[in-house]
Amino acid sequence: MIIESDDRPLVLVFRTSLLPLSETFIRNQVLAFRRWRPMLIGLRYTGGLELSQLSCQLLSSWNLRPIPNFLRALLRELNLAPPGVRSYLRSLNASVAHVHFGTDLVALWPMLNRLDVPILTTLHGYDINTHAEHWRRSWRASRKYPQRLLEISRDSRVRFVAVSEAIKRRAIEFGLPEERIFVRYIGVDIEQFAPSGLPMRERPRRILFVGRMVEKKGPSILIQAFAEVRRHVPDAELVMIGDGPLLPGCRALAESLQLPVQFLAAVPNAQVQQEMRQARVFCLPSIVAANGDAEGLGIAIVEAQAAGVPVVTSSRGGVGEAIEDGVTGFGFAESDVGALSAALIRVLGDDDLAAEMSTASRERACRLFDLQKCTGQLESLYDQSALRR
Repeated sequence: MIIESDDRPLVLVFRTSLLPLSETFIRNQVLAFRRWRPMLIGLRYTGGLELSQLSCQLLSSWNLRPIPNFLRALLRELNLAPPGVRSYLRSLNASVAHVHFGTDLVALWPMLNRLDVPILTTLHGYDINTHAEHWRRSWRASRKYPQRLLEISRDSRVRFVAVSEAIKRRAIEFGLPEERIFVRYIGVDIEQFAPSGLPMRERPRRILFVGRMVEKKGPSILIQAFAEVRRHVPDAELVMIGDGPLLPGCRALAESLQLPVQFLAAVPNAQVQQEMRQARVFCLPSIVAANGDAEGLGIAIVEAQAAGVPVVTSSRGGVGEAIEDGVTGFGFAESDVGALSAALIRVLGDDDLAAEMSTASRERACRLFDLQKCTGQLESLYDQSALRR
């Protein structure tokens, strides 16, 4: 139960768009706050996630006249905030500001840089992994992103939250100050993603993929590996959940290989849970995209572990952090189709191994990725930050 107390300190949680379906983890984290009172602040609604349980505010709707796009772009280029926004944010009397994604920190900095509060920014993956050359080739508002993020990082009020040790290492390589980078796992609701359904030994030999159909998730690699899996495990199944630009190509690849892949596109979180209850193994065959974008620590990996589903992954941050290789699942070198198919065949073909990994997966998730524990650790970082004001 959330303690509704007006005297809890206020944290402003910023995301430019509130909130796409793929960012359920942000909503769940905010709902898990206990000692801090959160308010979501954004520039626009996406119409994605249901936010009625949360306190939300759009900076473009409270008392501002609409700003033409060309003027908004000019203000951003000059590092200036729209009139009145800073005074409004100051009037909220927040104790901490928490921004999700380094890209949003840069975009919102003109509004944040005059606030007398500590500012924490969660780094999730693409915002720190993407190559500088890619940003320089981007449209006008993004081309100076790496330079501006480094400039902002010199402000002593700014601290960074890395979603994995892998992201922290990358942030240090990027040039962010190591002493102000803190690893905090986001966590998952271990009651919502609890083991249920058929015992692992009785489940169909089904592989489950959950993720956006984009390059860094490696969906086509899984389809290629599935062709080899079917030669050894003829009754193997593959269910792929997610939408994105690579979905048509993945459908075409499965058809060309004559593989019975079930594509479910984007589905609600409740249906993801249902699919977890029927899967024998979860697979996220991540790669580093051409622009450098790479997985931070895929939340779907953690959800699968909590649900007691063994995981096969090449995700950075997945092996050694989310999973224990050989105990709760298997890691493999990215793009190694042979190693991926071998790992999947092993879990699908060995009932005892699958059951043992299922038990170990649940134990690890409860110990390291319980949403309440992880959010409590984030709130403690808020406490520390507020004391440094």
